[in-house]
Parts: sequence; C-alpha cells; structure tokens
Amino acid sequence: MSEGEMTGTEHAGQAGRLSVVTTATDGIRVLAPAGEVDHHTGDTLRDALAARDMARPRIVVDLRQVTFMDSSGINILLAAHLDATATDGGWLRLADVQPTVMRTLDIVGIPHIIPCHPSLQEALTA
Repeated sequence: MSEGEMTGTEHAGQAGRLSVVTTATDGIRVLAPAGEVDHHTGDTLRDALAARDMARPRIVVDLRQVTFMDSSGINILLAAHLDATATDGGWLRLADVQPTVMRTLDIVGIPHIIPCHPSLQEALTA
C-alpha cells in the first residue's frame, strides 16, 4: 500500500457525541475521532486505541474533528502512549490538533510527551 493511502474501516463507533473511524496506512493505525472527548464519551476513544492485535503498535490520532477534550481524554491518550511505547518500535502520535484542544494539551504538557504534528501526513512520515 502506498504512503498516505487509506483503506478499510476497522472500527466505527458512536457513543453520545463522539465517533471514531479507524483506518490503516502502510501498517500505521490511523484513528479519526469526531466530536467531544470527555468522561461520557471517552470509552469510545479508549476502545479504538486498544492495540491488542498489533505486535508493534504504530498509531496516529488525527484530532482535526475533535472540538473538546477534558482530562478524561488526556488520560486516555497518555495510557495509549504508554501502552504503545512499551512495545519495541511502538509509538503514538497526534495530528492536526485544533487550537481549543491544543490549549488543553499544552497546559498539561502533552506535546512534551506525545509528539504532535500539524498534519496527518506529517505524523505519518515523521
């Protein structure tokens, strides 16, 4: 599969105000959540991030359609980052974070822990 080509929806879910579509690009799992990530909707993102079936989890979360994230979402991202990086060669990257969500991530220092990229393409090729 060529770089940047996306095929196959592996997971699409809806819980309240959040949906997550998961695709794959060159062996990288790409998650595209849409809506708000909070205490009530976080399980949808947590379930999509679970990398149980991946020997070397490489995950990009494209946050361009996330309009709000509270501490629940931050904790979910941190846990997923720890899970992914616990495996040799595994990683988690964030892409296209909108300003309102980036402000929240900046306040708690997430960009110092999880790489944040301005676009999906940059996150895929970093």
